[in-house]
Amino acid sequence: MNVLEAVDITKEYPGTTALKDVSVSFESGKIHALIGKNGSGKSTLVKIFSGAIRPTSGTILSNGEELKFSNPAEAFAQGIATVYQELSLIPYTNVAENIFMGRLPRKGPFVDWESTFAKADKLLADMNVDISSKDLIADLPVWKCQIVEILKAMSFNPRVLLLDEPTSSLAVNEVKTLFEIVHRIVENDVIVIFISHRLEELWELAHTCTVLRDGRLIGKMDMREATHNKILDMMFGDVKVESRSREASTSEEVVLEVRNLTREPKFRDVSFSLKKGEILGIAGMLGAGRTELLRALFGSDPFDSGEIYFEGRRITAPSPRKMKKIGVALAPEDRKRQGLSPFMSVKENLTLAALDKITNRSFILRKRETEYAEKQVQDLDIKVSDIDLPVESLSGGNQQKVVVGNWLNSSPSVMFFDEPSRGIDVQAKQQIFQIIWEQSKKNISSIIVSSELEELLEVCHRILLMRNGKIIGQRMSNELSRDELYLLCMGASGQ
Repeated sequence: MNVLEAVDITKEYPGTTALKDVSVSFESGKIHALIGKNGSGKSTLVKIFSGAIRPTSGTILSNGEELKFSNPAEAFAQGIATVYQELSLIPYTNVAENIFMGRLPRKGPFVDWESTFAKADKLLADMNVDISSKDLIADLPVWKCQIVEILKAMSFNPRVLLLDEPTSSLAVNEVKTLFEIVHRIVENDVIVIFISHRLEELWELAHTCTVLRDGRLIGKMDMREATHNKILDMMFGDVKVESRSREASTSEEVVLEVRNLTREPKFRDVSFSLKKGEILGIAGMLGAGRTELLRALFGSDPFDSGEIYFEGRRITAPSPRKMKKIGVALAPEDRKRQGLSPFMSVKENLTLAALDKITNRSFILRKRETEYAEKQVQDLDIKVSDIDLPVESLSGGNQQKVVVGNWLNSSPSVMFFDEPSRGIDVQAKQQIFQIIWEQSKKNISSIIVSSELEELLEVCHRILLMRNGKIIGQRMSNELSRDELYLLCMGASGQ
């Protein structure tokens, strides 16, 4: 039996401690779930195991012997393989090439393709996978790409396999196939550790469950003894969830209506309405289809069927340009790549969405540009000494305010917020929420997606419940507790 141990692992960053004195062991022949809310330290621990980062202090042991590595390649060499949520496959190459990339069998100076395909076919056959070694990655669905990524890791014959959210973008039937493969891997005396936000998966896949909270180990339990409520208590403790301002209210006037919107396989038959001044949350686990829904509503992604109505008028063939023009804005999930131009100034980033308001034909009116930027700096309390500084010089919280301020300068009627509090500290989160409440008082409606479900209870008037691409219900935020919301989103019935 193989055993992987973390002994007194601590990881400190300037101003914060990601892990504090974590000691836990994982045995082969079992599948170990590693869970915790965002910021709990689970991803940090996996990155330490994988060699992506080094601990500030503490030791990693394998079968009682200390492991030392400074990068993922060295961890691979010592038997630890990692499959991240973001796939690293090359689209227009075949399955065999991706599995053995960088170490393709050779005959002299040439690739030995016969040997390459034979080795890949054996690996696929051993795992009973219905994929050809000659298939192009670009032609495979996401779930099969996920399997190829796992087989690529297994081709190194690892003692430990780390899986980071392997099912986040998979449908139910695809998850089942993936689970079957993971069970076969465990039979080969491999230690499997997987991170998941989907509570219902734990009883289907895991033998043990390890819970981290605020960088500390809360406990490890056998899944035969675990209940949903026990796990939720371990994940959250007695943290109090604050409520939104009671001053916030909505009218009965519908500003946005969605009818039977479908984009397979991401979401299907989604219908709801948004009232003027309402703050509407969309709650669900990773892979529920929340971000994809927002992007389709904003016109960033196409949809297969369904209708979108804005202020009673049907919007055909929506595009970001068209949606912005009618008064819809999107603060995206990935602010650095999609919400900001990092090498441009704070001033320029605050006015990108309002170019039509600050230009005279082909020229930017610099005085007006400065006025628009300074208004948002003041209104949103953006901490910057000079608006001509690069936006990348700001803290994460202030960068997020710039994303929001940019869109507020376009005078929207509806704001979409995708993970508005991701990667920012507690104080900055409260400031972002205050901005959303203030916009509500001005009759600006908002739709918010957040993986921190308790934030939706704090911010929103009403919450849509989304699971596996479908809206399964809705609740007023004052009708739900934190635990009830998590149980509903995870598909649990309260074991």
